[in-house]
Amino acid sequence: MGPLLIVSFSRLEQDARVRRQVSLLAPDNHTVTAAHGPAVPEAAEHVELPLPPTGSRRKVRFYTESALLRIRAYRLLYWTDPTVRAARKALRGRDFARVIANDIESVPLALSLADASRVHADLHEFYPGLHDDNPRWVKLRKPYLEWLIRTYATKAASATTVGEGVRTAYAPFDLPLEIVTNAPAYRSLAPTAVHEPIRLVHAGGAMPGRKIELMMKAAAATTTDLTFTLYLTSSSPAYLTQLRDLAAELGPRIRVEPAVPATELLDRLHDYDVGIHLLPPTVTNQALALPNKFFDFVQARLGVIVGPTPGMASLVEKHDLGAVTEGFAVEDIVAVLDALTPERIAAWKVAADTAAEELSAERQTPVWAAAVGRLGA
Repeated sequence: MGPLLIVSFSRLEQDARVRRQVSLLAPDNHTVTAAHGPAVPEAAEHVELPLPPTGSRRKVRFYTESALLRIRAYRLLYWTDPTVRAARKALRGRDFARVIANDIESVPLALSLADASRVHADLHEFYPGLHDDNPRWVKLRKPYLEWLIRTYATKAASATTVGEGVRTAYAPFDLPLEIVTNAPAYRSLAPTAVHEPIRLVHAGGAMPGRKIELMMKAAAATTTDLTFTLYLTSSSPAYLTQLRDLAAELGPRIRVEPAVPATELLDRLHDYDVGIHLLPPTVTNQALALPNKFFDFVQARLGVIVGPTPGMASLVEKHDLGAVTEGFAVEDIVAVLDALTPERIAAWKVAADTAAEELSAERQTPVWAAAVGRLGA
């Protein structure tokens, strides 16, 4: 059988989900990756896709896109996108037996490279809910994303997404979605003793819509003796600066540190006691979230504190992993932090250890293997 293409408009070193696809499928396939940035070691070949335009070219494209969105020239909008055009040129003339398309933006490209019966679409998000707090985005961009889903994603032979909430949201599109969560590979780690003071940790992107400052203010206000360390990527440099300034104002128990490479993250998290992630439902996609970091906390054998986001809250409660706050306000978080004790946290860590195998990639990725095995059959 010919080569398997895994295509994503992301950087592989920053995209744990796509790397898991490569690790799973490379041993039994001649796997070609096409993405921004450098290759990952497992792939047989890598096609480095050019990054999106910057500076004046980006500004010109912005105005072009705005005009095309207003007249709903969606097909022209997609195929004139500089990133898509560059990827199409880079892959021109190649013959792929099967293709995995990551995120909705790569699905039309994949269908231009292989027959629909040989394409699998992995939808990482609920795209119509990405920025639905913005009326202009809802008016212009949301219909375009819905068009991409109906016109292209529905043609793929198979499809997966990250959780039950996202699958339910996609129900009106009649997509044949299976679920592969964002769980990392199982790690054989033992729970550590609870530290004094308690070590609270968060790791992820510094994005304004996530309202990370609420967790920081709560950690500063709690009566519990703890420290709170945040490992943040500079997804929004201005917001990250605001968070650093806030940490300095709140005092020494709050620290904002640079992001840790994905290959080192679990070992770093293992030095903590409780992972915390509250994601206010400012947009639909956040209300449906079941992110990497939740599963990272479990594999690191930490207790877990989350807000009442259904996907995360249900797993915390099912496995007794930690606590779910009543809401997303500072006082809701403080109430949970005030109730922390070393004994409760020790029990959560043991529960994480018990659940770690079930909540690992090894229990999830066979869905991808089976789907790819059926392509072209």
